[in-house]
Order: sequence, then C-alpha cells, then structure tokens
Amino acid sequence: MPRAAQRRLHVLRRPKLRQSWSKYNLYNIWRQRDPKIGFTDHETFFQQKWRAKGLLRAYHGEHIKERDWERMFSRRLLSVANMNPRYMAENDGSEMAAGRGSGQDIVQRWKADKVDPKTITPYMNMAFAPMERRLDIAIFRALFASSARQARHFVVHGKVKVNGKVMPYPAYKLNPGDMFQVDPDAVLFATGQPKKKGGSNARQATKAPQDNAEAEPAAAEAEGAEAEAAEASEVPEQDPETTDKPEAPPADMKPTRQAIQKLTKQAKSILARDRDVSTSQKQNLRSFLKKAKPLLSRAGRPAATPTDILSELNSMVKDLNLSDASAEAAATPAAAAAPTESSTAVTRREPPRSIDDLNADELKALHRLINEEEENPADPAKPYHTPWKPRDYMSAFAFIPRYLEVNQNVCSAVYLRHPVARVGSAEVPTPFGYQVNQLAFNWYLRRR
Repeated sequence: MPRAAQRRLHVLRRPKLRQSWSKYNLYNIWRQRDPKIGFTDHETFFQQKWRAKGLLRAYHGEHIKERDWERMFSRRLLSVANMNPRYMAENDGSEMAAGRGSGQDIVQRWKADKVDPKTITPYMNMAFAPMERRLDIAIFRALFASSARQARHFVVHGKVKVNGKVMPYPAYKLNPGDMFQVDPDAVLFATGQPKKKGGSNARQATKAPQDNAEAEPAAAEAEGAEAEAAEASEVPEQDPETTDKPEAPPADMKPTRQAIQKLTKQAKSILARDRDVSTSQKQNLRSFLKKAKPLLSRAGRPAATPTDILSELNSMVKDLNLSDASAEAAATPAAAAAPTESSTAVTRREPPRSIDDLNADELKALHRLINEEEENPADPAKPYHTPWKPRDYMSAFAFIPRYLEVNQNVCSAVYLRHPVARVGSAEVPTPFGYQVNQLAFNWYLRRR
C-alpha cells in the first residue's frame, strides 16, 4: 500500500495559524485579517460559533484531541482589577461606600460633546486559558521549543523535569509555583540554526569554496598523528616460546608524511598571495591540495612504502607547472624525500606579530574573539550548527507571558500563577480578536 501522505500543518491557500516558528506560519500570521465573523446575516449563530471554534482550535493546541480539550474547558474567566498602590495607602475604602448626595460620587458629564469610551476587560480572550497550564504549551511559551509539537516531543522523550523529577506526560497541568526545566542541548537544538546537509561542521568546512585557502583540509596533520599512533601500537614483539624471528618492521613513513604536510602548507601560502599567482596556477595548486589529502592518508597505512608515495608525490609536483622560483624549489624530488632547511622556505612570509606589537583596539578585538570562542565553541558532534546562532525568524515569536518567570541560562522556568484578564488586556497569547474568542467560548459554553 502507498505510504500515507504527511499531514501539512502550514498551508498558504487556506491558512490556519499554528503555534510554530515556521516561516510559513509567520507569513500566514502577517497576512491574517479580521475574519469578520458575525458582521453579516449570511451565517446563522451556529455557523458563526463553528467557524470561530475552528480558527481558535487550529492555533490553541491543534495536536490535542477535542474531547480532551472539552474536559479541560472551564467556565470561569479569571481576572484582576488594577489597583493604584498609592491610592490604597491613602484611603481605607470608606469613600467607595458613600451614597448619592454625599458629594463624593463622580459627577457625570451629560452635556459633554465627546465622551471617551471606557476601556473594557477582554474576558472572552481567556477562553483557552486552561490550555496554558499544559506542560508542552508552557515549554513553547517559555521559548524552549520552536513549536508545541516539538515541546511535546521533548516531554515524551524524557528531556523535561518538573520540580526535579522527569515528567513524561505532556498533558500534565502545572500548578502555581511549579518549576520545569528542559535539557539545555534540546533547547539549543530547538532554538538554534539547523546543521547544513552533508554532515558535521568539519565536513562542511572541507566543502567550502576553494578560493578560501584556509578552508582546505586542516585534518591532514591529525590523520598523520593517528597513523603514527597506529604504527606504534602495531610494532611486532618477539615470541618467548619460539626462536622464529619476528617480521620485519614497516618502513618509517614519518619523513614522507612530514614532506607532504610541508608541501601542503607551502601550496596554501602561495594561494594566499593573490597578486603573485595567476588563475591557472591557482587551479593547479587547488588540484594539488585535493590530491594531497588522500595521499597523506595512504602514507599512514602499514603496507605503504616510501618509494611509491614519493614517486606519486613527484608526479603531482611536476603537474603544477608553476613558473616562479618557489615552484621550482618545491618541485625538486629531494625536497619530498629528505626535507631540509632549504626546502622548507618555499615562500617568504612576514614574521608573526607578537602581542606587544598590537594596539589597544586590536587587543580589545582579540580579547572579544577569545571570549566568544570560549563561550560559544564549535563542536561538530552537536546535532545543531556550531558556533550556536539563533534560528531564522525567531525574533518575531520572542515573547514570554507575564505568568511565567524564565531563566534562559539554565533553561528553566516557574509557572507563577494562572493567566488572568486585566483592564484592556488579557494574558493568553492569541492572534484573534475579541469577537472570535467570544463566539468560540459560547460554543463550548453550551449545555449538553
């Protein structure tokens, strides 16, 4: 049977807003307009409530079954009144009990030309407030995951703790004062840029554009060191119970490997001189560097012989066809066979500058780079891109509700209290207006 098609969560033709940091979802939120439900007589009251419920359920917990949400639904709409602390300190509340005619009531301006409307408290925006108590939704609100589904994945796989204990249930309802913590590696994976296709960062560096000479394989020296360790561990020993002579030890390939490494460094230094090297010479040098890495790997094998490696190295050097003196010096077979002081200096390099020669601005820049490397090092073993960088389109969703206290340094947060409505605002994040929330609340408010 054909494999079932994967469900598309982000559709641009008939968009539904989701709890996700996807760029398609961000585009749908940007072009979202007021659905104008209830402004015409073309729909019945039932149809209006049905449409409003569908829009809100697609955003608030679309991964949760409808019957589970109906059990969570509460008729209570929590709210608070904004009280001025200075007013409360100066008055004891008796003036609020004064009746008419006492002179302390507020005089209405009945003859005023323009009366400012009072700011309402959006109670209906609290329709999905019980959903904010769920552990997976709270993790998404705390910016520890890029979507509610990913937060659920973290919980199910044991990467989340509540009050110090692993909590594998994403439907766990938080109580005021509960602290939840997410594995830092999971948070960095969720909020960081993904690793590019093709493997680790080290492999990506080798696939960088060839114009960058420093991006050429720096792992040649590491492979040489591994080959030396392998040789040291494979030295044959004399059997004390027999008189047979041990096998002849392998040939010493260390000078040959050193010669290949030096020629590689010389080729990269020549590539760095853009003014003195032509385009064809650059192509030849890049081809030489591309062939030098597998040759160095072959030189570390036990069956390798210096004669075969040197003959192939000489043919590679002859194919360079460089006309300058540095190429002639590098092309001598003696430089590869027995590297001497005369063959090491292929190009003249400027002497390295010491720290004492740097000025104040250069020292500050150096310290800044060192600190950045220590705080955010490159690690190819990580499942996300290193050095870590925030993922694209994250800033548009960087919002933390007031009922959460988040510490990004340790990837933990505290659920302070249940979300409430205030005069002019509600604490439940939602992209829809007051009337849509009101119709959805009335849908679930019906008696069955």
